[in-house]
Amino acid sequence: MRFMGYIAQWRSAAKEALDRTAITVNFLCWLHFTSNYVCSPCHAYGVSMLPTLNVTGDILLADHLSPLLGNVGHGDLVLVRSPLNPKIRLTKRVVAVEGDTVTYFDPMHSEASQVAVVPKGHVWIQGDNIYASRDSRHFGPVPYGLIEGKVFFRVWPPGSFGLLDQ
Repeated sequence: MRFMGYIAQWRSAAKEALDRTAITVNFLCWLHFTSNYVCSPCHAYGVSMLPTLNVTGDILLADHLSPLLGNVGHGDLVLVRSPLNPKIRLTKRVVAVEGDTVTYFDPMHSEASQVAVVPKGHVWIQGDNIYASRDSRHFGPVPYGLIEGKVFFRVWPPGSFGLLDQ
């Protein structure tokens, strides 16, 4: 009889463990879906986006649905996979979209302005601090497929908490 009591206890413990495992798996699936397809935090630091973003770093939220729906336009801050090094993600501003003509100059290399037409399926991105930014002026228009998200909210530092203005 004692043996049957142990089996009942083991069955109850196993059911509890399976229930908790199912809850954990469901949560991790939801977290994966949310962070990859809906919205995720990202860390942006450096001088290229001064004065919009801080040099020491900001924690931002990026919406992943906007690029999929084609809802990225002039003035938007975007999270982009670097065309030069795919391991790096950049935070830059969209200056032009496909079909736009861009007149730009690279203050570090030339005083002469240059003109480029953004091809279909591409965007032109630049940092707000043109003197310290590596952007489309150096590597050309960026394919739309490299845009990972549209940055819309600053989480950190607390003094700047809130929506990012364009």
